[in-house]
Amino acid sequence: MFRALVLDKIDGKVVATVKSLDEAALPDFAVTARVAYSTLNYKDGLAIADKGKIVRAFPMVPGVDWTGTVETSADDRFKPGDKVILTGWGVGESHWGGMAEKARAKAEWLVKLPPGTDEAWAMTMGTAGFTAMLCVSALEAAGLKKDREVLVTGAAGGVGSVAVALLAKLGYAVTAATGRRALEPYLKALGAKAVIDRADLAKPPKPLESERWGGVVDSVGGVTLANAIASTVSRGPVAACGLAGGHDLPTTVMPFILRGVKLLGIDSVRSPIAERETAWRKLAALLPDGLPAGGVKTVGLAELPALAEAIVAGQVQGRVVVDVRK
Repeated sequence: MFRALVLDKIDGKVVATVKSLDEAALPDFAVTARVAYSTLNYKDGLAIADKGKIVRAFPMVPGVDWTGTVETSADDRFKPGDKVILTGWGVGESHWGGMAEKARAKAEWLVKLPPGTDEAWAMTMGTAGFTAMLCVSALEAAGLKKDREVLVTGAAGGVGSVAVALLAKLGYAVTAATGRRALEPYLKALGAKAVIDRADLAKPPKPLESERWGGVVDSVGGVTLANAIASTVSRGPVAACGLAGGHDLPTTVMPFILRGVKLLGIDSVRSPIAERETAWRKLAALLPDGLPAGGVKTVGLAELPALAEAIVAGQVQGRVVVDVRK
């Protein structure tokens, strides 16, 4: 038997309960692991708080990522004792996820922990850190230069916090956008050179504004992304990885055909294994100590329903690591 947070649909509403389950209930995949940690991401918050059509089938164990130790494997790529990470691939949505003491997954979904890291570190990064690394790598591959500010929107959230830390570590001048100005000391501790109010990016967007941003990591979408694009410099790259502020994009083709702005879509859910392994190695090299004090909060399974509401409301700072044994 093992403990898990289980989502059931009762009378049309999603109900989250910590339950004891038999291992026989796990999906029929090749690798069974003892989970150490998961995390609470925005998508998890939507699923647990019943705020969107995230879950495809019930009952569902949420948690779009997890890390743990392989117990059994029917695939030669993994053996008992291997430390592994899973992010994406529809876990927590279509397949049971990481908010449980045990999980079962396809071997092709897993990567091994980078050398010199441990399970706790892996989930201080988690899906958010992995996504941030993909964003930064995409910006650099698209020609990001260090002579202009790099904007990070939703900077106090999970993706934003890691993106700020990564860009600062690489020597970029980061401007962090947040609606919580009280968190300016935290953002400066991550490495931000400047902090702006998200309201500056919430005005009705124009096709073009004065050139300011050498590049952008955007996890918000909507009007925020449109305004960021309008102020991106000629040939500047913009990495879009989220839609917390909306899925529409009220802009025109003008930034793309008059300035050559590059809009880069970041899909962390189905990124290929080689890309995943590279991103995790980079994360381990650049942020071996994780995030600074205040950047990570560790909770147990029973705390997740309340925190789900908070993350959807934009009230969570940094990363929420879930110790599934608590």
